[in-house]
Amino acid sequence: MDQIIRYLRNSDHILVATHTHPDGDAIGSLTAMGLCLDGLNKKITLYNESPIPAVYRFLPATNRVVRDIKNETYDLAVILDCGDLQRIGKAVSTVRQIPVIVNIDHHVTNTRFGRFQLIDTSACATAEIIYRLIKQMNVPFDKAIATSIYTGILTDTGSFRFSNTNRAAFSICHEMVGLGVDPYSIAQHVYGTYSLGRIKLLNLALDSIEISDNGKLSMMTLTQDMFNETHTQAEDVDGLINYAKRIEDIKVAALILEHENSKKKLNAFNRFHISLRSNGSVDVAKIATSFGGGGHFSAAGFTVESTLSNIKLQLLSMADTI
Repeated sequence: MDQIIRYLRNSDHILVATHTHPDGDAIGSLTAMGLCLDGLNKKITLYNESPIPAVYRFLPATNRVVRDIKNETYDLAVILDCGDLQRIGKAVSTVRQIPVIVNIDHHVTNTRFGRFQLIDTSACATAEIIYRLIKQMNVPFDKAIATSIYTGILTDTGSFRFSNTNRAAFSICHEMVGLGVDPYSIAQHVYGTYSLGRIKLLNLALDSIEISDNGKLSMMTLTQDMFNETHTQAEDVDGLINYAKRIEDIKVAALILEHENSKKKLNAFNRFHISLRSNGSVDVAKIATSFGGGGHFSAAGFTVESTLSNIKLQLLSMADTI
């Protein structure tokens, strides 16, 4: 950690990035790290390829997150919550040209990319690691940073319901509340209200659910046609997979998300992102890794180019092994 802190303090222009289709931990870690570097008077760029999900736009500094990296010179890149550098999306080739890459993550499938790694698979969230890093750097916590850290931990532990919930989750969030974080306000932003379009999208998503013959795997599908029909975007997908996961006797839930700019031909190869969730009895990180992805024991994902029908066949055949 000391070497990472030295580079953070000595760098002039720092790129901070996280994975596509960001969740609360990714966005919370991104903004907390950015605000910390603001405190050091660093020139920074906050990057994410995807739109910020509406439920996280209340977080400080999200209005500064850009979706394209300009032709600027960076001397350091900090990559957050990514098991693999490819997870940042189309900017990966640009990021690889940056002299020093720091990899901060808590995924067990992390590929250890970058010159420096700050990886703790026992951490409840990447936000927990960012909290410790900011403490070590002696940068004062304010309400804005505290809000980002709290949100990252709250969402990645499923409101302290998931198996990754540890003592640090409670102690850090207790400290953040002491700094002015309002748990009720954050809960209202994250869980309280949905747009009408998202409710309509949920209805279509629920209708799409298919169950494997052995009753152990559920599949939910979201296509670009569904987004167009409901006037929603990929950012509205956050949390929908949990409906497929909570079906009785289901061990693994899969959400198949069709990427933008997909071909409209029936048998065309399109790009899909598949999110996997386990009830805790199946290692979905192992499944995702076999497809070139990664993640945690109970939550993982991967991206493939294929047909929708072929993806479903592969997932259904996998169901016999769980």
